[in-house]
Amino acid sequence: MPIKVQDQLPAIEVLENENIFVMTEFRAMHQDIRPLKLLILNLMPTKITTETQLLRKLSNTPLQIEVEFLQTISHQAKNVDAGHLHCFYRSFDDVKDDFYDGMIITGAPVEYMEFEDVDYWDELCRIMAWTTTNVHSTMHICWGAQAGLYYHYNINKQILPKKVSGVFSHRMIKPRIPFFRGFDDEFWIPHSRNTSVLEEDILKVPELELLAVSDEAGVFAVKSADNKRFFIMGHPEYDADTLANEYYRDLDKGIDPEIPAHYFPGDDPTKKPVVNWRSHAQLLYTNWLNYYVYQTTPYDIRKIAAEKKR
Repeated sequence: MPIKVQDQLPAIEVLENENIFVMTEFRAMHQDIRPLKLLILNLMPTKITTETQLLRKLSNTPLQIEVEFLQTISHQAKNVDAGHLHCFYRSFDDVKDDFYDGMIITGAPVEYMEFEDVDYWDELCRIMAWTTTNVHSTMHICWGAQAGLYYHYNINKQILPKKVSGVFSHRMIKPRIPFFRGFDDEFWIPHSRNTSVLEEDILKVPELELLAVSDEAGVFAVKSADNKRFFIMGHPEYDADTLANEYYRDLDKGIDPEIPAHYFPGDDPTKKPVVNWRSHAQLLYTNWLNYYVYQTTPYDIRKIAAEKKR
């Protein structure tokens, strides 16, 4: 089944060229089915790229998903046309009375800042508080995961001695949960971040479960015991060339970055990276959507609020 998005969204053409089934609003209106309602708070500056990456991962499931995009109004995006935001994004005031089966909160390039110093922090806190009553299950990614752990559980991020950049091997702490169905014993996921959370801080919180770690990259996946919040430290959604583009961008800035680990064959930036994370990345999003959203969300989506009070 397809994902449903607004007509004319730039990602549509890219995904259709990859033979991914995308349903426009017009076609969806003629189907008698209750789709999953999914909201994406896109905090990344390269919004169209992030839209396409996430929609690609959400598309390959047997579920019909209606996707909406959310922006913060307390921060003015500089790397995307205002018309794009006007056409395809909603504000929190637009959605605050709505209910959603699932939500994704992306990362953002503000790692070195204290959370409270981020210009949209207060707005983000209101959104994260609202997810408790209006969203069935929320996935936080990278900085979004660190922000969620800080807001909900008072776990602060730690600045790393050097940037974690590359594709790293991971092992499951709880391999038998539905989130990891279909996973191999070892799986690879891209990371690109300057901060992290400590495993010991996660283990101190009874309401949290540590799901997967990397010997090199540290904590990868955490969830709340009630399955309502997932925190993913890496970037499963990354394209084959995303880390390369970041590496060359930093070179152009004169930053002298380290070569992303386990990414270029032979650590040679002139060679084309080989993707070894795509299938597990797809499984991660599919398993979350199936087992923690579709299988458990109420058919009457308005009952999410009552469900959270139990």
